[in-house]
Amino acid sequence: MVSKALRGHLACFIAYAIFGINIVVCKDLTSSNLISPIGLYTIRAVCAACIFWLLSLFTPREQVEKKDFLKLLAAAVCGFLIPQLSFLMAIPITTPMGCSIITATQPIYTMFIAAWALKEPITFKKAGGVALSFVGIMFLIFSSMRGAVSGEMQPAGIVLMLINSIVFALYLGLFKPLIRKYSVITYLKWIFLFATIMTLPFSAREVFSVDYAAIPAEFLFELGFLIIFATVISYFLIPIGQRNIRPTLVSMYSYFQPLIATGLSIILGIESLGWEKIAAAVMVFAGVVIVSRSKSASAS
Repeated sequence: MVSKALRGHLACFIAYAIFGINIVVCKDLTSSNLISPIGLYTIRAVCAACIFWLLSLFTPREQVEKKDFLKLLAAAVCGFLIPQLSFLMAIPITTPMGCSIITATQPIYTMFIAAWALKEPITFKKAGGVALSFVGIMFLIFSSMRGAVSGEMQPAGIVLMLINSIVFALYLGLFKPLIRKYSVITYLKWIFLFATIMTLPFSAREVFSVDYAAIPAEFLFELGFLIIFATVISYFLIPIGQRNIRPTLVSMYSYFQPLIATGLSIILGIESLGWEKIAAAVMVFAGVVIVSRSKSASAS
């Protein structure tokens, strides 16, 4: 029988591996200009909501306490609305490698959230790791401002990806009690319903005006991957990880995104490997390693 910890680790590994592939898939989708970022977000939210509400018909019915609906709304904002909308807006003006480097700093934000919410101490070693990663992010920003860097990594995209990472770290660190209280299906059906309600009034016209019959088959395949794998399956697996292992460990699996996204983007010829990206990546990952090996980090 698979232990709870192993179940959590496997769930996170698969989810973040999918997220890594999704960086490249979304880069291709948004670059095609067939569907806008907010349109892609809405399609994901609507389809996921329909799927999880349909699945809930075949699972034991759970009554959600009234006091928890506001928490579910906040979880929808922190777990899907802000992270995914900022991601889809950022990906056309970033590169898969730069995007994945920034998301690798997520464990650092989780450390700060743990210090705030769980009263865990921030040691000198932790602070040093944070500072080193911050230098790496600043180097990536300043090198992108020169405008001639391969892949056109724009500062606005970097800011959006930082927002994505920080808010999703909040989601990982703050909503574990809520996730443990309800089944994954019950939890997610409300998350995606709220995510749909918050954006559909502003994007419905755009979503329904898309000529889906004219979209090439390869982009429909990518759209299907985005909906089924990067939304339904990944968001089903993340709460399983949150229920079984600590938030810091969940966030550690974001390290797989740069490895998968960078390798895939180079293989596909989407971008080249320049020294600036290597230097930024080394600084970011070195800082993250320092943080993850600090004594107090092991307790989180």
